Amino acid sequence: MCIYTHTTFSCFSVDAGMKTGWRGVNDRPALKWTVLRLWTSCKCLCVSVCVCGFTGIVCLFVFFHSCPCDLGSCVWFFFHSCPCDFCRHPSLDEILSWARSFEMMLRSLEGREIFREFLRSEYSEDNLLFWMACEELKKETEPSLVDEKARIIYEDYVSILSPKEVSLDSRVREGINQSLAEPSSLMYEEAQLQIYTLMHRDSYPRFLNSSVYRDLLASRRRTCLDT
Repeated sequence: MCIYTHTTFSCFSVDAGMKTGWRGVNDRPALKWTVLRLWTSCKCLCVSVCVCGFTGIVCLFVFFHSCPCDLGSCVWFFFHSCPCDFCRHPSLDEILSWARSFEMMLRSLEGREIFREFLRSEYSEDNLLFWMACEELKKETEPSLVDEKARIIYEDYVSILSPKEVSLDSRVREGINQSLAEPSSLMYEEAQLQIYTLMHRDSYPRFLNSSVYRDLLASRRRTCLDT
C-alpha cells in the first residue's frame, strides 16, 4: 500500500482529445512512456488521470511521494477532477488577451492547447511542441537529464531523419550540431526563437481569424451574457 504526501505536482497533457482523434487512457504505450520518463527523476510516484471537460485533453497529474515499495505497486490510475489550472475554463478577458499578445497566449495553458489544436489542423503542431520542449529543457538543472532531454529534442525535431523535423536555417542547425558534444539547457535558445518568430508571424494571425478561436470567443461571450 502507498501512503503518500503531496510535496509537489505537475500537470501536462497526453496528445488525446475528442476533437483530435481519441487516444485516451487506454493508450498504454503513451502512459507507460510518461511514467518511465518521470521515473528517471524521482524515487516513487503516483499518477492520476482526468479528461478535461474544456478541451477533451487527457490530463496526467503526478503526486510525488516517499514509499518503500517498488514501481509496480506505486503507480495507480484514477478518474477524477483535475485540480490544476489547465482544466479550468478561461475567462472572456483571458481569451481576449490572447489576441493582444502572442506571448500571453503561449504562457496560458488553455491558450497554448487551443493554439495547438489549430496548429494540428494546419499540420504544423510540431513547431509548438518543439518550443514547449525547449522551455522544459531550460528549466532543467540536472546534468544527466539535460543531456537526455537535449538528445531527445534533437532526435524529435532537429534530425533530418525525423518526421517531426522543424524548419531551421543552416547556421542555427550547425550551431546545434556543435553543441551536441556538450549539451546545455540553453543550446536550443536560438532555434527556439526562430520557431517562435515563425509561429508569431505566420500561424498566430491565422489562428486569430480561425473558427477555433472565433467559436471559443463567441461561446464565452454568450456564456457571459447568460449569467
